[in-house]
Amino acid sequence: MPDTKWRLVKSFVPEAVCRLAALLVISVLFLILYYIFQRGAGVISPAFLTALPTPVGVPGGGIGNALLGSLVMVALGALLAVPCGVAAAVYLDQNPKSRLAAACRFASRVLTGVPSLIVGLFVFTLLVLRTGQYSALAGGIALAVMMMPVITLSAEEMLRLVPNSWREASLALGASKKQTVLRLVLPAAAAGIAVGVMLAVALAAGQTAPVLLTALTSIFWPENLLQPTASLPVLIYTYAISPFADWQQQAWGAALVLVVMVLMLNIAAQLFIAVKNRRG
Repeated sequence: MPDTKWRLVKSFVPEAVCRLAALLVISVLFLILYYIFQRGAGVISPAFLTALPTPVGVPGGGIGNALLGSLVMVALGALLAVPCGVAAAVYLDQNPKSRLAAACRFASRVLTGVPSLIVGLFVFTLLVLRTGQYSALAGGIALAVMMMPVITLSAEEMLRLVPNSWREASLALGASKKQTVLRLVLPAAAAGIAVGVMLAVALAAGQTAPVLLTALTSIFWPENLLQPTASLPVLIYTYAISPFADWQQQAWGAALVLVVMVLMLNIAAQLFIAVKNRRG
C-alpha cells in the first residue's frame, strides 16, 4: 500500500508542475495582451490607421504609411522565402542523407539562431551600401533571409510525417517521383507547412533591426520598392523612446496593431489546420 501511494505521488508531482508551467505561460501571454490593449486601445481609430504621422506638437497623426510599409515588406519577404524554403524542404525530404542536404540543414539551423541585427547588417552591406539607397526591397530581402530557414526546417518536418507507405503506393501505381511529391506529399503536408509559414511571417513582422538598417523609415506613403519605407516596428521603437507623451501613446497603439496582426496570422493557421483535418 505505501508503494502505491508513493507511485501516485511521483506521478502527480510532475503532472502538477507541468500544469503550473503551462498556466504560467498562458498567464504571461494574457498579461502582456491586457497591458498592451489597456494602453493602446484608446488611440485606435480609422484616422489613426490611415493617416500619415504629424510633427511633434501637431495633434493627430497616424501610422498609415508604417502599416502599409510593414505589409509590403513582409509580403515581399514571404514571396521570396516561401518558394525557396519549401523547395529546399522537398530536396531535404527526398535526399535526406546527401552531403548537400546535410549542409543545407546545418546552415538552416545556424541561420535560425543568428541575431536579426546580423542579418540586417549583412543585407545593409550587400545592398544598401552598394546601391547607396535604403529601400523596401532591401527590407523585404532581409526579412526573407530570416523567414527562409524557419520555413525550410518546419516544412521538412511536416514532409517527414507523410507515411512512406503512401509514397510507395503512389510509385507502385505508376506515378513518377515528381507526381508523387506534387500530388501526394505536398498536399498531405500542406497544413503543417502553412503553420510554419505563418510562424515565419509572424516572426518577420515584428523585427526591428533588419528593417531599420535596410529600409530606414519615412514620413511619406511608400510609392515604390526603391525608396526608404516606414514600418511598424521602427515606428514603435522611435515613438517609444521619444520624450513626447503623444508619441509614446501612439507607440502603444501601433504595438496593439502589430500584436493583433500576429494573432490573426496564428489564428488563421489554426483555422486552416482545423479545416484540413475536418476535410481529411
